[in-house]
Amino acid sequence: MTILFIRSFFVIICGVVGYYTGFILHLPVKGFCIGLVSGFILIFIEIALRRVSVRGLSSMVFGLLLGVVMAKLLSDILLLLPLGDFIQSISRVVLTIVFSYLGAVMAVRGKDEFNVIIPYVRFRRQEIKEGVILMDTSVLIDGRVPDIYKTNFLAGRLVVPRFVLQELQSLADSGDDLKRQRGRRGLELLRMMQGDPKMDIRIHEDDLPSGQNVDTKLVSLAKLMDARICTTDFNLSQVASLQGIPVLNIQELANAVKSALFPGEKIEVKLVKEGKEPNQAVGYTEDGTMIVVGDAKKFIGQKIEVAVSSVLQTQAGRMIFAKVP
Repeated sequence: MTILFIRSFFVIICGVVGYYTGFILHLPVKGFCIGLVSGFILIFIEIALRRVSVRGLSSMVFGLLLGVVMAKLLSDILLLLPLGDFIQSISRVVLTIVFSYLGAVMAVRGKDEFNVIIPYVRFRRQEIKEGVILMDTSVLIDGRVPDIYKTNFLAGRLVVPRFVLQELQSLADSGDDLKRQRGRRGLELLRMMQGDPKMDIRIHEDDLPSGQNVDTKLVSLAKLMDARICTTDFNLSQVASLQGIPVLNIQELANAVKSALFPGEKIEVKLVKEGKEPNQAVGYTEDGTMIVVGDAKKFIGQKIEVAVSSVLQTQAGRMIFAKVP
């Protein structure tokens, strides 16, 4: 609605300027038509700039100021040319209108891109404790974020980009039962978090250029907003870390808080399946840590006491090797 108002106002101003210019030249109707056509041409150019996203009023004000400054600089340059007072006056008006319009529209549509150069946006972000945390699809489906947030381990404003929400919606509409359940679970969790007054969560309405996958858009948006990414996706964590973006991996947090076991310690575990090596059996602790027990194939399906022989920390988590005493 804001863009439509700006466009309508701009076309009217172009028509009025064209009319008075034509009136001076004794061609008021022709001047009015030329003004309107010029306005529509510039609107067509602006529509071609849709890759720049819509943000807010503060960016529009910045764009207007930038447009006025550019128009003033060009007008001063034209003063050096022998164009006559009439041409100089008309050029000032036209340049001011054109650059003010283009500056306002580009700033309104591209507030994220202006974050780098507008100090005001930085000051706003400092009001939010610990900054912004972008959430991806996997962490919304995971379901552990609300409980972790309430423990103050996730300090900051949680932001769900529009393209992440769209991915959740596509999963919820999928023909695959598992994907549909995961998508609906993520949407339900998001609705629950929005209804919780203790949680500071927002939907980021703007999208980034099409043709990129969700992970690439998330990394790009994190750079623009100087934000952190909350995820359970190992690959996304690696890509974001390589580009200098702080990552809050819920899975890594879960692995870090698992109880520590030391070689020689004895625990009880239920063996549920065979291991990769001959005569091995695999079980899991209460926190989900895998335990590989040697020479225990015959105990599959039973709960037995085992002695920890070694603990291996991998990228996917902790793995415990044990043996039957």
